[in-house]
Order: sequence, then structure tokens, then C-alpha cells
Amino acid sequence: MKILVPIKRVVDYNVKIRVKSDQSGVDLANVKMSVNPFDEIAVEEAVRLKEAGKATEIVAVTIGPEKAQEQLRTAMAVGADRGILVQTDQPIDLGGVEPLAVAKTLKAIIEKESPDLVIMGKQSIDDDSNQTGQMLAALLGWAQGTFASKLEIEDSSAKVTREIDGGLETISVNLPAIVTTDLRLNEPRYAKLPDIMKAKKKQLDVLDPSELGFSYEPRLNVVSVSEPEERKGGIKVASVDELIEKLKNEAKVI
Repeated sequence: MKILVPIKRVVDYNVKIRVKSDQSGVDLANVKMSVNPFDEIAVEEAVRLKEAGKATEIVAVTIGPEKAQEQLRTAMAVGADRGILVQTDQPIDLGGVEPLAVAKTLKAIIEKESPDLVIMGKQSIDDDSNQTGQMLAALLGWAQGTFASKLEIEDSSAKVTREIDGGLETISVNLPAIVTTDLRLNEPRYAKLPDIMKAKKKQLDVLDPSELGFSYEPRLNVVSVSEPEERKGGIKVASVDELIEKLKNEAKVI
């Protein structure tokens, strides 16, 4: 079984985001970039399936600038066999390459690669769209299991345990299928130094969007980006009556 794992280059989750002074977007100058955390989970799950003898090849795919090769090498250091970069200088965060364009690009690659399973993060931590997996499944006409917290492969089907409001839902989908990962699916491993060195020699193909018949002209315009309001410190009240008075007259929630 061949598994395709789309990943995204995003600002590292440990970095404090800075909004540009003109509120046109996020300042990416001299900022550490990493693999989207949900996509790290997807790579880890694919590697575990290969280690269990369920898969024979893992292909990591991303869309982004030349520097995104670094994130593909990270995925290959963890266990992906090869990588594909669709290279574009168009931003891939807010106001850049949009989820539908990503889904159409992945569809074109899938038609070339013919994977049996696509495992991808449920969303990226920059735009939080949570759309690409669902759009890709619709474009391909494949089954989908979203928000997966457990994945089991059974012959020509996959059993997916999904995170839903108020509990868990277990479904069975026929392969080929799209699975999007939630946080509780697994704990991603760290790449070892020998594996990082080996990853530098693994195959990495670079494609131009025109080769796939795409241009990434955005359909949406970002009006402005702003930081959330700073949270104010809480206070203690002496009585229930004082609490009710403040909730009613100051917070105005009752």
C-alpha cells in the first residue's frame, strides 16, 4: 500500500506571532518555520503503518517556496521515502494558496501517484481552515474519515475512530480514502541524526504549478489581520451578590 502525506510549512508553534504594522498579514521575517503539527501526526501515523507491514511506500507532498524542501526533508528523516515539492512563491498562509487550490493540486498528484491512502492534518495552525481534506475527498469521489484519533487498516478498508462533539464515532471506509488527523492519534517522534543525514540523499522532486495546469491566483482578499485583545486579570469578589452585580452591570453577560 502506498500512502501519500501532504504537509505544510508554517510558523513554528512555539513562536509568538507578530502582525505587520499595516495589518496586511503576519510578519515572517527571520521567523522559524516548521512542519504543521497536525501534519507531523499524519507522517508519524504513515510511518507506523509502514513499520507494521501495512504500507510499502510513503510519499510526502507540499506546496510552497524552495525553502519548503527543509520540511520535506524533515518528513523523510522521520520515515517518508521520498518527497514532492510544488514550488511557488505565492504565500501559503492567509491570502495565499487557498484550500481549494491545494486540494486541486493534490488531486493532480494523486492521479499520477495512485496512492491507496492519503493521511493529512485536519487543519494548519496558520489559517485554521480545516477544508482541504474534505475538498480533496469530494474532488476524488473518495471516502473520508476526518478528525481521526485512531486508525486501523483492515484489508481493503480502514476503521477510523473520529473525535466528535460529546464523544467518539467509529466508521469503516473503503480504500482508497482520505483520513485527516486529530491530536490524539499519536505522539510524533523526533528525527535521529543518522536519519536526518540519510534524508538528504532521498529523492525529492520539484514541480512547477504550470506542469499540473494550475496558477495560484487568490480568490479571497485579506482585509486586515489583527492581534486578539489582551486578556485582563481576574478579580475576587466578597459575595454572591457582588458577583451577580458585576456580571450584570460590568460584564453584561446576564
